[in-house]
Amino acid sequence: MTSAPAPPRPGLHATARIRANRTDGTTVLPVLAGDGPFDLRRTRAHGDQARVCIVGTMSAPLGGDRLRIEAIAEPGAHLRLTTAAATIALRGPTTAHSTYDVHLTAAEHASLHWLPQPLISAARSNLRQSCTIDLAPTARLHFREETVLGRAGEPPGRLTTRLTVHRDGRPLLDQHTRYGPGAPGWDGPAIAAGHRALGQILIVRPELDPPHARLFGDDPATGQAVLTPLTGPALLITALAPDTLRLRHLLDLAQQVAEPLELLGTDRTTAPVAS
Repeated sequence: MTSAPAPPRPGLHATARIRANRTDGTTVLPVLAGDGPFDLRRTRAHGDQARVCIVGTMSAPLGGDRLRIEAIAEPGAHLRLTTAAATIALRGPTTAHSTYDVHLTAAEHASLHWLPQPLISAARSNLRQSCTIDLAPTARLHFREETVLGRAGEPPGRLTTRLTVHRDGRPLLDQHTRYGPGAPGWDGPAIAAGHRALGQILIVRPELDPPHARLFGDDPATGQAVLTPLTGPALLITALAPDTLRLRHLLDLAQQVAEPLELLGTDRTTAPVAS
């Protein structure tokens, strides 16, 4: 007797794929494919850097969704990725968790900038987010992420994040954090410390000479950031703040001390998210 097929798993399954190549002294995009909520827009290049904006075409991730972004900068290519708006994790029609996986790869002498708008963990959502980054020894990375725990006047949902970075096949950074209901101590002094906005910047550059560790912000109640040199050469900036405006101020302040902004190609014109 043949068993009945398993019912389809609830939720949306979608993948966006981006590949940047170096051709005739500039960066081209032979692969630019998105489905589901991902609409990939090629924006005006900056020098030999190709730029792509990821536009969300529907509410996602919802409970049960499985979303993935894959981006590769081939040897000598320069790629910058942004999102058009904040990503809001919502509960949706099912209590099942959703996943949002990002996989970034930068080959020899390539550079990759990942500069999305914030992720907002809305009440009763359940999101598992991961970002895996593979870097060649001569690759450059500028990675920036911001997270908001709950919309205005509401608690956050369940949020699990993991950032894993390898350089030349060796671990550079591996961090795993849980927030919201069921996560022990997430709102205590060791993690969020009562703040709603969290962010970090990871910079990896072969010629980088990271400064010494430094703390920014005198009053923990109004948010603080810390700059930490990593073996790589790399540096990590982490920040906590009551809202996104203060968070961005702290991240920008620490970043300016770490490296001149014009050398990083960072866009400071992104609009703030209402807190």
